[in-house]
Amino acid sequence: GTNSNGMEYDAQIDNEGKGNFNANRQQGGVIGGTNINWDASWEVKTDKGDYGWSAEFAIPLNSIRFSPGKNKIWGINFQRNISKNSETAFWSPLPLGFEIKRLSLAGKMNGINIKNPKNLKIIPYSLIQRVNDKSNKSKNTNFDKGVDLKYSLTPGLTLDLTYNTDFAQVEVDDQQINIDRFNLFFPEKRSFFLENAGQFSVGSPGEVDLFFSRRIGLSNNGSIIPIIGGSRISGKIGQTNIGLLNMYTDDIISSDIDKSSYTVARINHDFSESRSSFGGIIINKQNIKNNSEYNRVYALDGKWGLGKKAEITGFISKSNSPEIKAKDHALRIESVYNWDGWRLIANYTEVGEGFNPEVGYLSRNEGFIKFGSLIWKQWRPKNTGKLLEVRPHIAHRSFWNFEKELTTGWTHIDNHWVWESGFEIHTGINLTTEGVFKDFEISNVKIEKGEYKNKELQLVIITNPNAKVSYKTTTFIGGYFGGNRISSINKINFRAGNKFNSSLSLNYNNLKLKNGTINAFISGLRFAYSFTPRIFIQSLIQYNNISNITSLNTRFGWIKNANTGLFLVLNTIRDRDFIDKIDNQIITIKYNYQFDILGR
Repeated sequence: GTNSNGMEYDAQIDNEGKGNFNANRQQGGVIGGTNINWDASWEVKTDKGDYGWSAEFAIPLNSIRFSPGKNKIWGINFQRNISKNSETAFWSPLPLGFEIKRLSLAGKMNGINIKNPKNLKIIPYSLIQRVNDKSNKSKNTNFDKGVDLKYSLTPGLTLDLTYNTDFAQVEVDDQQINIDRFNLFFPEKRSFFLENAGQFSVGSPGEVDLFFSRRIGLSNNGSIIPIIGGSRISGKIGQTNIGLLNMYTDDIISSDIDKSSYTVARINHDFSESRSSFGGIIINKQNIKNNSEYNRVYALDGKWGLGKKAEITGFISKSNSPEIKAKDHALRIESVYNWDGWRLIANYTEVGEGFNPEVGYLSRNEGFIKFGSLIWKQWRPKNTGKLLEVRPHIAHRSFWNFEKELTTGWTHIDNHWVWESGFEIHTGINLTTEGVFKDFEISNVKIEKGEYKNKELQLVIITNPNAKVSYKTTTFIGGYFGGNRISSINKINFRAGNKFNSSLSLNYNNLKLKNGTINAFISGLRFAYSFTPRIFIQSLIQYNNISNITSLNTRFGWIKNANTGLFLVLNTIRDRDFIDKIDNQIITIKYNYQFDILGR
């Protein structure tokens, strides 16, 4: 995508952009299906005139994968956003409730008769890094280098090799505060793992991910584990998707971390005419020094398309660890109907108490049985003035343990009111039940075991996101673990032309509980300025009052293509603990260059 100034935007769509309806107290919405951090080689130029503006795209054929042959048919669609009218137009019209990601409804481009070009790219890098750790009164300078290679084995299969993999230019994680008893989710941002990530995705995104690439090269607390190197083969042979990943990480003696290898093998066959598929995956983590330390996960998954309007999806999986024997399984089945503004979902998920995907992600560490459902209607009534659309819906989710005891119950009754100006109000109520079977703590405040039934109001306000200044707030007011809470997630966006944008965020939680009061917040300031479409500076400042840490991440980039070029990165972390003070600064200069050996 682009705008009138020629800014470049690309993304990779998997499974027609479908993720997981996983709304909860800490993270709502849809997760997965769209990889916005994917980056490929292409160019765009724009022109402005009295007629408006136009764009011309040049996409090298070796940046995309396709089957060669005569009279091929490609699916294609175009989307135009007209900000002043809050209007979105498509070249191939889509039914209400669908986005451009629904590729099975795209238009058709006939008569394609082109060959696949050869593709060999070598991307070496070198960097210099200055570490100034004032808390330990130490300074050191590091030099490093490495290389990536990309080669087309066949028209549909690509081999990627990486040695001494580095991600110095990657943006840092957004800080989060855990006000619950379950795991936080931090998305993958590293480019090597993002490319074709959808081919390795099996499970329920954000809830039960059988393969979660952040487990490679990152510890549980987010610190870096050096990646020695690895390889990946990904792509398609006919209608069969192939993925094979093998990575090696180094040891960290001071942290008692051994060298490990990670292997993921994935195969999935598409029955494109029926929107159906069937496949399997094997995931293996192996301690290189000790063969008896391993973790393996096996799974089968599939999708059965029922015409254009409905589908049934599911997976069944088993894990294998030497120390775990009981209930090491996971499974899920889901049915979805989506047409004419209606979206109906029913699903069942079961995760055994011994299921242990060490290279995956589980939102809950203990086993559970989950029932979920959604009834959603997107409707555009007539003769309602400037009111454009309403979206009444009811969602339900309940989690049970294997003793048939309710651990979490959540019913959400809501309506979205959308005006032609882009202004939205969501008015909802949540009915919640929490079954706590052992005491736990939230920020050192004890939550005693027992059953907690509560009601809470949920209010969302969204102003026109295309305006120079826009605002979004999500607020929860109601009962919480025997007390009360006010939680508010706020974000103000400011845009000056097409070159500068910034946002100010404040996530605030006030919990008045039986055994104490918690005031937890994270504030953040983010800004980005583009000198040209390929020269930019971005910065993110965050403050977390629970850990009392202020962090700064500033990145200057001079991009050649496909996220290669010159990068200058500054990372600073400080706290206010005068006894055990954290105060460190890392400055990194990195340069990588893409050699396109076989040309375009």
